[in-house]
Amino acid sequence: MGAIVELVTITALDFEGCYRAVSTRDSRFDGQFFTAVRTTGIYCRPSCPAITPKRVNVSFLPTAAAAQQAGYRACRRCLPDAAPGSPLWNVRADLAARAMRLIGDGMIERGGVPGLAATLGYSQRQLTRVLTTELGAGPLALARAHRAHTARLLIQTTEMPMSDIAFAAGFASIRQFNDTVREVFAVSPTTMRTELRRSPRADVVAPGTPGLLTLRLPYREPLDTGWLSWFLSAHAVPGMELWEDGVYTRSLRTPHGHATIRLSFQPGHVRAELALRDMRDLAPTVARVRHLLDLDADPMGIDGALGIGRPERDLGYRSVDSTGHIGNGSGDATPYSGTAAVASTSAGLGFTPGIRVPGCLEGSELLLCTMIGQQISVRAAGTHIARLVDALGERIDGPVPRLFPTAEAVAEHGAEVLTGPARRVAAIASAARAIADGELVLHSGRIADDLRRDLLALDGVGPWTADYVTMRSLADPDILLATDLVVRQGAARAGIDLDNTTRWAPWRSYLSMHLWKTALEHRGALVREPALQEAKHHD
Repeated sequence: MGAIVELVTITALDFEGCYRAVSTRDSRFDGQFFTAVRTTGIYCRPSCPAITPKRVNVSFLPTAAAAQQAGYRACRRCLPDAAPGSPLWNVRADLAARAMRLIGDGMIERGGVPGLAATLGYSQRQLTRVLTTELGAGPLALARAHRAHTARLLIQTTEMPMSDIAFAAGFASIRQFNDTVREVFAVSPTTMRTELRRSPRADVVAPGTPGLLTLRLPYREPLDTGWLSWFLSAHAVPGMELWEDGVYTRSLRTPHGHATIRLSFQPGHVRAELALRDMRDLAPTVARVRHLLDLDADPMGIDGALGIGRPERDLGYRSVDSTGHIGNGSGDATPYSGTAAVASTSAGLGFTPGIRVPGCLEGSELLLCTMIGQQISVRAAGTHIARLVDALGERIDGPVPRLFPTAEAVAEHGAEVLTGPARRVAAIASAARAIADGELVLHSGRIADDLRRDLLALDGVGPWTADYVTMRSLADPDILLATDLVVRQGAARAGIDLDNTTRWAPWRSYLSMHLWKTALEHRGALVREPALQEAKHHD
């Protein structure tokens, strides 16, 4: 291991607040920052069960890459790279946060730093400077940390030869792969695989069927699994998606091919079975699944801001604010303890703790499906989308045999398949053409206001569609679906004035989900199959 270098100062991480979280082994902050211990040369997650290091021996960093850049290796006891991702990359809309979302999706592996910089609209030099200042590591170091995590998953979940893993994880050579694994985890790849058989890791299921990876995707408690289960089952498109016995199965297009995923909610994690045509797609597929289920959210912080539940004991701690700082609302950057569990849903607005805002797996699919579903029920929209998928979607092997059609296919042949008002069909084909021609760019690195403006410029896209697509495609936490019929019904039942919601910023997307759920529960739609037959969305 190289010498430990002096760490950069990250102003958003207050030492006393972070040290308090480490002292209480606050698992809610796992992934939000990392603890670097000078005396051992390792970095840990806040909840690491090891003896709390003396404060003179620790520093706190916002990314694992920053710790690796400084010469620290990952703790083999708590595996900090296996923690849930930081919610800051969704809360913040600055360059660093948008870059982190694209790096997680594998942008550097596919296009290098030049591709990442061009996508974000900055020079390579400026991008590197901003990321180094804000996150303690440049784009290459951040991508290297992601490659190391992908390599560990492949080592521990497959029997692939190490040479194949090296290139599947995005390394340029086997030597680079070996050196990185040794530097980050302090063991060789072969030793890491051997150790798994003796002591399985929390986020890994032992290797099983060849070609099938099974992972445990962690999240921060609590998680309203009922809401996500309803959302996935109600919107499942036959031929492309399947909800059966509590398992969500679907096919999706990936950067190097396609994949089939099977997801189920388990205590403390989501079980994910991934069948990948190309192992290079592991990291972006996992990132997209986490985005779909909003697994990197900070539910206790969100629930506290919305006034949901009553903690059993209030330690005076709070969550990250809209600027990305860890604070308690009084100017002190002080995290709150994960032991202050939400114990009651009767306080505040009476909503269920832990609701998530479902994201998406592909922005173009989300937009086109949303446009198809305008002013019709979810059930009817599913029928129209299934017809489009069956006619134009690529056929693959597996339990869900169709991929959602490409934008090019919808632009060219969508009008021949879709039915309904001619103007809407033409608008859908026109939007698909804009995507196919590159006039409309849909990726997780967009700025929300810019994306919303571009969506509103499309024929047939009004404020509701623009807000809904922006919210789900970018995981934007602060979009209020004030024109949604079901949301307005939920607001009426909760006694909330939708014209006066600033006190709930920056979490109004979550407020929208709560209001949506409130109205559906009153209708009984959440307990009927299929769910939400009568709900309609209007622009």
